[in-house]
Amino acid sequence: MMHAPAQIHPHSLADYLEIMSKAVFQTGISWKVVDSKWPETREAFGGFDPIKIARYTDYDIDALVTDTRVIRNRRKLEAITENAQRILDLDKEYGGFQKYLRSFRSYEELASDLKKQFRFMGELGIYYFLWVVGERVPPWEEWYAGRPVARPRKLVLKDIHTISVG
Repeated sequence: MMHAPAQIHPHSLADYLEIMSKAVFQTGISWKVVDSKWPETREAFGGFDPIKIARYTDYDIDALVTDTRVIRNRRKLEAITENAQRILDLDKEYGGFQKYLRSFRSYEELASDLKKQFRFMGELGIYYFLWVVGERVPPWEEWYAGRPVARPRKLVLKDIHTISVG
């Protein structure tokens, strides 16, 4: 029997950014690969402080592209810095990032907005992110049954239930 990933109780914006970044890195890559590199990735990103990451320059991204501790995809690394800034902006705009997440009437509305607001956040990544940070999501079987046939892939479905988050 497969098990869902563990949930967390986010205590800071860094917690949200870390889980979102894990979802960003998994796009097109095995969850197991991302999971195996995660302790080093967390170290390379200094604990995912969004204030620091939002200030990353091209020089910082260049350094990460050569850092073997992370998955060295420049577009994803740039997306994480942009996502950090977006989390900060939404946190300020809504008086809390969790308030932003809870400002939508339905999962579908929230997922649609997350896709617009953040880079490299697809359907599976959004579901994973919301599940792990403890937000309301539809039951997995119901959600999965409503997806187009090829998305998300069954291999990813198998992998997502075996990874850790912390």
